[in-house]
Amino acid sequence: MRNVVDGLIGEVFALCRENRTGDLADYIPELAAVAPDSFSLCIATSDGYVYESGDAHTEFTIQSISKPLTYGLALADRGLSAVAEKIDVEPSGEPFNEISLDPVTERPRNPMINAGAIAAASLIDGDDPEHRFERLRQCYSRYAGRELALNEAVYRSEARTGHRNRAIGHMLRSFGIITADPDLSVDLYFRQCSIDVTCRDLALVAATLANNGVNPVTHERALSPDHVERVLSVMTTCGMYDAAGDWVTQVGLPAKSGVGGGVLAVLPGQIGIAVYSPRLDAHGNSVRGVQACRELSKELELHFLHVTRAARSAVRSSYSVAEAPSRQRRGPAERDSLEKFGQRARIYELHGDLLFAGTETAVREITAQSDELEAVAVDVRRVDDVSGVAGRMLSDLYDDLGVRGCQLALVDPAGRLGHTTSGLVPTAGARVFVDLDAALEWCEDTLLDRHCAGARLPESITVAEHPLLSALSAEQFDRFAGELEIRTVAQGEVIVHRGDPAAGLFLILAGRVSNTLQGADGVPHRITTLAPGMTFGEMPLLIGERFLGDVHADTDVRLAVLPPDRFAHLSAEAPGLKVALLEELAAGAYAQMDAVIRSLTPRGRLG
Repeated sequence: MRNVVDGLIGEVFALCRENRTGDLADYIPELAAVAPDSFSLCIATSDGYVYESGDAHTEFTIQSISKPLTYGLALADRGLSAVAEKIDVEPSGEPFNEISLDPVTERPRNPMINAGAIAAASLIDGDDPEHRFERLRQCYSRYAGRELALNEAVYRSEARTGHRNRAIGHMLRSFGIITADPDLSVDLYFRQCSIDVTCRDLALVAATLANNGVNPVTHERALSPDHVERVLSVMTTCGMYDAAGDWVTQVGLPAKSGVGGGVLAVLPGQIGIAVYSPRLDAHGNSVRGVQACRELSKELELHFLHVTRAARSAVRSSYSVAEAPSRQRRGPAERDSLEKFGQRARIYELHGDLLFAGTETAVREITAQSDELEAVAVDVRRVDDVSGVAGRMLSDLYDDLGVRGCQLALVDPAGRLGHTTSGLVPTAGARVFVDLDAALEWCEDTLLDRHCAGARLPESITVAEHPLLSALSAEQFDRFAGELEIRTVAQGEVIVHRGDPAAGLFLILAGRVSNTLQGADGVPHRITTLAPGMTFGEMPLLIGERFLGDVHADTDVRLAVLPPDRFAHLSAEAPGLKVALLEELAAGAYAQMDAVIRSLTPRGRLG
């Protein structure tokens, strides 16, 4: 299922597609015969999800992108010290096919240029040339997550025209870097460069390096973590040849290019990027590949020096309103509807830094479930940092879900995503709530507006319509109603304070009130919200204790109040009336406690 990340990648793809500058690698005849304007762009996440644009399954030869993989296998076969005796790790500042060694160490300057790559190929273990190539092929296949094959036509073309590489091989032999027949090492190098891959394959190769050497799809280890660190370090400083400095400053990702038109880039711990476009610049790098990586790094904020903490999934937890209802008390029909349809509204609690990779995980998870959802609330209260691309992705998600018929709200009291207002009314392009319970209530109301066919809680009722009095006889009702006082309370006022003595029995006729407790953080926390037809104050009245929390008027409120002295008078004069009231109050208190427990337990607030 496509999501907003596909849209972001698609924008970069469309921008770069118009660039038709550069030339094919015509010094290898087979490479000069490819379709010059083929183009594909893939991003693979560290959990194995691949975004694709363009000809993602078109095969091309891996060429020099094989170099870091062979270098990694040489490290695994021979160890760091033995490899370091043969190959340095310094940027060369020269073209990739320069016939030269470091004048001081008399070694290839790094394994990303041809001299270093041929030296690395000579270090691969094996009983004979075929065995050594098979080990390389299997190694590359582990990175890609599928069996890769040699392109015989390209191999023959390279072997027929690769005189410069043979000269490099013999130079290495003359300096003792290669101790056996140099033609065998050069031939192995030709073969490794001629293995066919797709852009999707390369994205998974990059994701395997990003995932500390473990293929995120097959979960097979391709390289040990300490060797991955070495390979990525060399890719950072040397992978783009004599354009490496410009690449690090503008893109900021370990990378490797190949004259076949591929570019591979890695953001450790997060994603792998692959581009295929065969037109090359003067450095031998894909023109579109460099441009696409530069645009992705800028738009998605991928520069590795921008990432200050280890990336992780941004989703801390998710649950439906059926699993974690709000503290708004509901009537029977509403409770039945929420029990039936509550899975269609879901909360996603995010945490950590909202950079591209973590936000992508959240967006992908939400989008994957969106066809079954009608309301989503994203809680960002535990988020530490929000990048620009994360804000854009969530904004695009709001629009994308709206098209699918699913509404999105935010829990963002600190305004981390740039919104400054909170409430139930959409403002500034989003619904923003000050606390999670308000968002839960909004989710429930969204479902109830669509699905509740029964009686909803009314906006206002008369005393005669209050459920507490439904079981009273006409005589008992008249007796009780005659003792009530009608009071109005303005929105925001505190009706009773924590620690107040019993103030009477309060019957809500209109508006909403909330019972709150102040937490250790000094912030009031809502325990429950009551609507017309509900009551409060009964427990302090019945057992002679003080109020445990504050009761606020969330809206303008109209109340019918039975003061304590009148309740005492009724209890003495009409014990049957008292019993009838107590039975209804007990049933209501039980329902209220059940609702509170259900709203607390699923999110771990108790225990």
